[in-house]
This record gives sequence, structure tokens and C-alpha cells, in this order.
Amino acid sequence: MVAKAFASSADLGEKEQTLEVLGDGVYALTAEGDPNIGAIEGEDFLVCFEALATPVAAREWLAKLREHTEKPVRYLVLSHYHAVRVLGASAFDAEVIVAHENTRALVAERGKEDWASEFGRMPRLAKAADSVPGLTWPTLTFSDRLTIDLGGDRGDLVLQYCGRGHTEGDIVAWLPRQKILYAGDLVEAEAALYTGDAFHRDWSSSTLDGVQALGAEALIGGRGAVSHGRDAVDAAIEQTRDFLRVMIREVGAVREAGGTLKEAFERTHAALAPRYGKWPIFEHCLPFDVSRLWDELGGIERPVIWTAERDREVWDQLQS
Repeated sequence: MVAKAFASSADLGEKEQTLEVLGDGVYALTAEGDPNIGAIEGEDFLVCFEALATPVAAREWLAKLREHTEKPVRYLVLSHYHAVRVLGASAFDAEVIVAHENTRALVAERGKEDWASEFGRMPRLAKAADSVPGLTWPTLTFSDRLTIDLGGDRGDLVLQYCGRGHTEGDIVAWLPRQKILYAGDLVEAEAALYTGDAFHRDWSSSTLDGVQALGAEALIGGRGAVSHGRDAVDAAIEQTRDFLRVMIREVGAVREAGGTLKEAFERTHAALAPRYGKWPIFEHCLPFDVSRLWDELGGIERPVIWTAERDREVWDQLQS
């Protein structure tokens, strides 16, 4: 049997990027299952959402954005702490870097380990890794909700914490006037979920309920295409919820029967693969997903810190 390449280490082909203008001054860049990124124009400034993995990768995004607007970046909003979302922050020259208060605490607790882990798992995303000057630290944090007045007649941008999910600090960015939602990794549209730092039971229930209750008519998830229309938005939320619920059911059944982590992985893989197996990063994510859920159902409340060494151990144990 040929061993599977570690995580996404063999995924070295460039992805086609698509820049969509979703409304007046509302932008999203998607890339065939790579991390999505966006921007919203205020009257005389920009709010950027997510930062990509390195300053070099971020500057490529900003060059595309500058074909539409030259407004300076006042706010850089980070949905959570994962390295491939935040380490490009220095390229934005933002006045303010905004995140949830839990995200700042997670950077302090495990930011260095996550940096090494994610760049090892996804080397293609770590474009010019030596251009990263260090950890990205938020300069403004909040607990529940933060509203940014976009100025003029552009309305508000609402940053909101819907509860624990993909991490314990995920936030969404909501444009109530336009009904456009940047959901970060709380929702994926036809891309597999990474749940290695997740709170599966909260995410699959109250957290996604909160996201859905906003009533978005366009949704930019963490990965995958933009969802246009209420039906497509609801479908993206529900496929995210279903992925989580199948995992909880299958891993829980093996745990209750006194089985092993390897058995839980194999049973969960068999249950998810027919619907989700062809989606981006499915094989990459699932060992880490099942490992975290196994811990969570066993009473380990907060995710164990991933290190490059632990990544390899779990991969070798479950994907061998």
C-alpha cells in the first residue's frame, strides 16, 4: 500500500482565483477551496477580512483589490487565529487589527505552534514564508459585538461572535443593509471542514443557529464558492452542520462501544466520504478532525495544542 502524502504537502498546483464584486464596494476572492478573503469599502477607508498566510500572498490579493479601490485599509478583521488566515497581516498596513478577545488569547497560548503546524501541513499556502515578520497580534478585541460605521450612506458592518465553533474565537462580519455575510470557517461551501481546534457540539447547534438567524442572502465561507441567494446560503450552513453531526454520531458510537481512535476514524471516513470525499482538503482534515472530536467526547474540553510533531503522529496513526 502506498502511503498517503502528509496533509496537503503534495497539493502544489496553483488554484484559480476569482474576484467577485458582491455589491457596491463589497468584494470576495475565492480560490477553488483555498482560504477565502474579502474587503468592504467605507466612505473613505477599507475594511479587509482575513489576511492569508504570508505578506507576499496578501500583496497579490491587494493588487487585485487595488484595481477597484485605492482607499487605505483602516481595519483588518481576523475571523480567528489560524496561521494561514492571519500571518499576512503586515502587508495591509492597517490602522487597527480586530479580532475576538479569545483569538488574542489563543495567539498567546498557541500561536507559535500553530504557525509551524499549518505551514508544515500546507506548504503551498506559505508563499515566501520568510516574509512573515512574526505573530499577528490584534490591537482591538471585543467579546460579543462590534459595529463599524462605514460612513456616508454605506451603513454598518457588524462583527459578531456567535459562539464556539471552528475555534473558540470565531467571528463573522455582517452587512445588514446588503444582507451579505463573511462567515469565516464557521461555514464552508462544498469544502471539507477542519475541526482540529473545534467545539463540535456547540458549532453544530447554537453557533450555526446564530449564523443562520442573521438571514444572509449572500455568504462568503472560509473556503469554497460564494453562496448566492437564501437557498444557497441555507444549503451551505446545513451541509456544514451535517458534516459535524455525522462526525459526532460516528465517533460517539465507537466511543460508546469501547472502540479505538483508529476505528472511529475509519467509521467516520466511511460515513462522510460518499457525500464529502471529493471536496477540497477532505483527506487532509479528517484525521485531525476525528482526533479532536475523540478528545472532546472523552471530556477534554479545550483542544490540545497541535505541533508539527503531533501532526505527524496523528497522521501516521490514522492515515497509514
